[in-house]
Amino acid sequence: MVASRILSLACLALALVSASVFAQQSNTSTGSASDTVARVKARGSVACGVFAGAEGFAVPTTDGQYRGFDVDVCRAVAAAVLGDAKKVKYVPLTPLTRFPSLQSGEIDLLVMAVTWTLARDAGLGIDFTGIHYYDGQSFMVPKKTKIESLDQLNGATICLAPGSATELNLADYFRRNKMTYKPVLIERRDEMVAAYLNGRCDAMTNDRVLLESTRLKNIPQPDEHLILPEIISKEAYSPVVRHGDNRWADIVRWSVWAMIEAEEQGVTSANIDQAATSTSPVQQRLAGASGDFDKLLGLGPTWSYDIIKQVGNYRESFERNLAPLGIERGPNRLWKDGGLLYSPAFR
Repeated sequence: MVASRILSLACLALALVSASVFAQQSNTSTGSASDTVARVKARGSVACGVFAGAEGFAVPTTDGQYRGFDVDVCRAVAAAVLGDAKKVKYVPLTPLTRFPSLQSGEIDLLVMAVTWTLARDAGLGIDFTGIHYYDGQSFMVPKKTKIESLDQLNGATICLAPGSATELNLADYFRRNKMTYKPVLIERRDEMVAAYLNGRCDAMTNDRVLLESTRLKNIPQPDEHLILPEIISKEAYSPVVRHGDNRWADIVRWSVWAMIEAEEQGVTSANIDQAATSTSPVQQRLAGASGDFDKLLGLGPTWSYDIIKQVGNYRESFERNLAPLGIERGPNRLWKDGGLLYSPAFR
């Protein structure tokens, strides 16, 4: 049991080192990362990496597009840069392929519940642009097992995705609490759900919001399964870009912050046109009626207007994509409502 955990951690460490080396090689072979905006405009679309099939975050639609909370970040960036939120090329990825795809230049932007960690930030040749969702890792079990707390999982078999922070969090928690477990590493979400339902593992672990999404949308009888109350980690999600392109990183982070600031200011997709003549200077700036933020970012004058008009503010995106799953905002409420979420000042 101990040997398997050590091997798992060793594999994760090796993957991080390999990805770092790969990033350095790709920087020399594919050119400077500072050309992202030019490449996006030449292509006419933002290549955005998403976790396909994660209900509430990125789900393919019948018209070949995607919908979801992460998808709205991709759409916001496209609206800011290209003036059209529909101009996104979605690239479905897995936990193992997401960072190499970004490092190699296959995608311009990665938005798939990526947790901001020191090892990733400093070691993979990537930049996190700003936290847009707060969560933590938890566990799901069948109710028939009568398991109601995490300490009852001592000696359990647990399904999880390889190459993720989930793997290291699990090992850290069980070692710290002198508990044992047997990991079952499965990359594809559908295969993991099948293994869980077939009894191959006693529990499934992931970030709480992704477990809730899985329970409600991927399990035939969701009420027969329980997400345990304990949360064993801090998971701060952020859109990710390649290291070395400060302009592109600024565009991505302020695109997300425009949605957050719009909610705080009461500006929505329905009333953004009235905001241009508001007595509030911040509302005017969001509507593109005053200020010179477009010049500072190298964007058109309606960049934030286009985001809010076409995608909506943060609340609109949350209520459209996550609220229908029964997911509460919790720490993702605005700071003035007791949450952790806020944008730096638009001034």
